[in-house]
Amino acid sequence: MTGKSVSRRDFIGKTATGLAGAAVITNVPSMSAASYKKVIGANDRINIAFLGCGGRSSGHQVMVKNSVKDKNLGVVAVCDIWKINREKTAARCKEYFGNDVKQFKYSEDMLKMPDLDAVMIGTGDFQHAKLLAEVVKAGKDCYCEKPMAIDVADAKLARSAVLACNQVVQLGSQWVSDPIQLKVRDIIRSGKLGQITKIEQVWNDNNPRWHVPDDPDVAAIREEDTDWNRWLLGKPYVPFDPWKYFEFRIFREYSGGITSQWMSHGAGLVHFYTDTAIPDSMVANGGIFGWPDIRQNPDTFQALATYDDAKLLYSYSSSYANEFGDYTIIRGKKGTLFAHGGEGSARWFFIPEHQRLPGGFDYYNGMKETINSGKAELITCEEYGMKPGPTIQSDNSKYHLDNWVDCMRNRNFMPNGHIHTGFWHSIAAIMATRAYREGKKLYWDRKNEEITDHPVTT
Repeated sequence: MTGKSVSRRDFIGKTATGLAGAAVITNVPSMSAASYKKVIGANDRINIAFLGCGGRSSGHQVMVKNSVKDKNLGVVAVCDIWKINREKTAARCKEYFGNDVKQFKYSEDMLKMPDLDAVMIGTGDFQHAKLLAEVVKAGKDCYCEKPMAIDVADAKLARSAVLACNQVVQLGSQWVSDPIQLKVRDIIRSGKLGQITKIEQVWNDNNPRWHVPDDPDVAAIREEDTDWNRWLLGKPYVPFDPWKYFEFRIFREYSGGITSQWMSHGAGLVHFYTDTAIPDSMVANGGIFGWPDIRQNPDTFQALATYDDAKLLYSYSSSYANEFGDYTIIRGKKGTLFAHGGEGSARWFFIPEHQRLPGGFDYYNGMKETINSGKAELITCEEYGMKPGPTIQSDNSKYHLDNWVDCMRNRNFMPNGHIHTGFWHSIAAIMATRAYREGKKLYWDRKNEEITDHPVTT
């Protein structure tokens, strides 16, 4: 969506099918006189800072490194409440970008830098929304990791803050900028699949994901070297716990785990493919079956969601005790789109309906024969050399970062991962988390924007 600025009218017209109950989309920032003055020219360097210097921030640094020359980027600061993280990241930035950067313990101090243009947030799941609001209120553009929020109030807080400012915000759901996923969406929009009634995602792993029993950071950190109250960021006080500090994804208070991490990507892609926004209903089940360690969030999980206006069922499943057979299937009355591989897989095929292929589509031994016989069509694009795309991709997408940078330069407030996509994926993940924990079928009330345990009457 780079190129020219997107007006509110243009955006609403292009996404009308995804707006059910859609007062949520009407407040797209407009270009004020002050905003025009802030347009960054093609020859002007964009100065970036990293907020939160843990594992995901390392990926952010790689993304900027990969685009630093052709997109004219600079890095001027790092911020983390743990001293060791700050110092490690500052040293890495010196190696990557050839200059010393300023180090800050607290974000409010960093955000006062007059030469700072943009911030990349790579903190804990539960911290994203509040920090995103803080960054844009300070007048800085922002790249914020997913999930945008893990509760409805914070999702609304972040959305309101972004819509009240004139900052360009990109959510870190990077697959929505991938060329092959854009191609898949174009095929769906063309009507080639006919009516789509079901989307299935099965994305697995086989390890104690997000828990490292001998984590060196857990052993190294001391409470006096950080700010525990600041880390909690409004969560109820508990004594300092380095496991929660570094492995927040496995603890209920700070993340949904699978839902906040992988399913936020999955639901975001469903919205992206089908021009929908937030499920109408959600059920979920699972448990801690494969890795009964210190985790509180499930390692085996499945959710089913409905999108009533689209007449669509969405099935999401992850197991962390068996990694065989990852796939995505988009089922239409006229045909099927099938991706061999898990999150972000670029290996897509179109299979026309009514072929009765034995055992389904054999994407191992029979792939070439099936394609050559006309029973399936490989979906590819120039960016992947018109060849089968990889089934495993890096999270550090140059496409997604470059989309954000281009939008910053021309003040296009609707990058591919715009603020509404963040709100939509957050609500879907929150519904799934709560449905699992409460053992209830839950519903989204579009008018009042709240999750309920009873069907919504219109």
